[in-house]
Amino acid sequence: MKRPSAHNLTVPALYSAASLAIYGFESLLPLPVPIPGFRLGLSNVVVLAVLRRYGPKEAALVLAVRILLSALLFGSPVSLLYALAGGTLCLLSEILLEALFHRHFLPLISLWGGTVHNLGQLLIALLLLGRGALLYLPYLILMGAGTGLFTGLAAHFFLQKLPALQDRPHEGA
Repeated sequence: MKRPSAHNLTVPALYSAASLAIYGFESLLPLPVPIPGFRLGLSNVVVLAVLRRYGPKEAALVLAVRILLSALLFGSPVSLLYALAGGTLCLLSEILLEALFHRHFLPLISLWGGTVHNLGQLLIALLLLGRGALLYLPYLILMGAGTGLFTGLAAHFFLQKLPALQDRPHEGA
């Protein structure tokens, strides 16, 4: 069995930490939206970048670490359920679309991912709260598409700048 290199361990850990830090910052932002638990999903910028640059396995690892640590640090067991359902469905749909439309418009892939994320969370709400949760469906679709498009654009521009950031010499060198 091949041992993982330091690079293969460090890179996902750094991306996971970045995603968690963005999630923590975003949890402090007051958003004037009447949907409980609504977030912009900015931490998904990192997951999208990892998906595009390294692949599905690495993106799933970064997402799983962020979901588990964010629930531990900022959430509850119920928030873990919502995050797992939404995040898993979102990433699976983005992996599928990335495979079908490889290297094409990332914001559209993310638009669909944001929408599916909210539908995954709605499934959990239906299980926990009943059919009344369906009243949120139109809002969740619109907001998922909007935030997904924004997140995809942010990931697109982040990826354009990432090579320049990685090519810089170390400051102490």
